[in-house]
Amino acid sequence: MEESATLRERRRLETERRITACAQRLTNERGLDGFTMDELAEAAELSRRTLFNYFPSKIDAVLGKPPEIPPAVVATFLSGGPHGQLVEDLGELVRVILDDTEIDRERMEAGRQVVLANPRLILAVHERFEEITSDFVDMILAREGVGFGAERARLVIRLLVTIFDCCLPFTEIDPARSLPDDFTANLRAARELFA
Repeated sequence: MEESATLRERRRLETERRITACAQRLTNERGLDGFTMDELAEAAELSRRTLFNYFPSKIDAVLGKPPEIPPAVVATFLSGGPHGQLVEDLGELVRVILDDTEIDRERMEAGRQVVLANPRLILAVHERFEEITSDFVDMILAREGVGFGAERARLVIRLLVTIFDCCLPFTEIDPARSLPDDFTANLRAARELFA
């Protein structure tokens, strides 16, 4: 039973990724308003109904699903783990997200270029970022206490995003090193700079 659930989940993720890749390709070729959801369904080799079961709009399809952190990982973080140091533990949450996405650098760069070329997508990414930031701030405050301060928590999240962003100039990166490893190396370097 567990094996079939794992297989179903893997197929669901593959379908999500295929839809997003097709949506990004169509957006790159025709612009966000240059194709319909029917055309996206056809490109992804799905029925329209199945497409809408995955994504309610073109913008959602282009951006893909937001990252999810497994509940056990969140529970470990909220209880003060896995290392007992906030920045290190937030770094572990980011690594879990990066390890789980299984996205290669080329697809990530392609998605980034599509977003940067479309103002509506930039706005949608910003809105999504604010929602994710709010969720992380809530987790930090639940772990550290409200005395930690929401503004400090937002600052920590924005610093981590900046550290992640430093992993994206692909011309400057060792191609043998994975994205999660690049993030960890950049986090270590930032900690040394601010120590």
